[in-house]
Amino acid sequence: MTSRLDRTFAQLRQKGEQALIAYVMAGDPSLEVTEQLVVELERAGADIIELGVPFSDPIADGPVIQQAAERALRSGTSLRKILPMVTRLRTKTQIPLVLMAYYNNIHAFGPEWFCHEAVQAGVDGLIVPDMPPDEAGPLKGPAAAAGLQLIFLLAPTSTADRRKFVARQSQGFVYYVSLTGITGAKLLNVADVGKNVEKIRKVTQVPVAVGFGVATPEDAANVAAIADGVIVGSAIVKQIAAHQQKPDMVKQVAEFVRSLKTAMNASLAKVR
Repeated sequence: MTSRLDRTFAQLRQKGEQALIAYVMAGDPSLEVTEQLVVELERAGADIIELGVPFSDPIADGPVIQQAAERALRSGTSLRKILPMVTRLRTKTQIPLVLMAYYNNIHAFGPEWFCHEAVQAGVDGLIVPDMPPDEAGPLKGPAAAAGLQLIFLLAPTSTADRRKFVARQSQGFVYYVSLTGITGAKLLNVADVGKNVEKIRKVTQVPVAVGFGVATPEDAANVAAIADGVIVGSAIVKQIAAHQQKPDMVKQVAEFVRSLKTAMNASLAKVR
């Protein structure tokens, strides 16, 4: 059976579009609001939603997402509460949902339990930023048994051998980190990113999505011209933080996501 992730990329390819992958921290400011955001962001043009699982020591994340994790933890969010939210979302939407979780969160429950429960809830993919594929043995078996796709990250500093190894291990899509550093940093030279995306494409048939540093509609349009997916995290989380006290916060964030997808489609229309 084709996964939601694979199906989404195939459908977008047929339409000549690239995937907009929108990241939100689950539970920021509450799980109820996250649920609303997922539905509205899909309506606004997001193709895949990445749900961050809050953790007290998020080593790959910059200040914006660290603060979102702190807000989510203060609101009582935990992995055990996120999965029932995903179950509720599955009564409203079939958009692919990817969890981004540090391994401590998964280890606390056991990989077998986690992978089974995640898929039962309706999770499609998993990104574990502190677990590269050569250390993912404890997760690979349980994920394969449950039907959970493991998505791995590649950095600009990866060697040719490393690129080949990681790209061939990744399922759903390869997460190419556009720069060395933490989330929220400035996007580097798009031409360099494009060259590295092409190198990854030579060693895998899996779509390549680019994240880290995509902050504006213009950034999203530039990346859409060279990659299969555009991952936007800190910029969306900033919008959530800026409008948290306002009654129209969900609408404002959705409008920002709409501007990203509109710019991506306009850019691709010029190329066709």
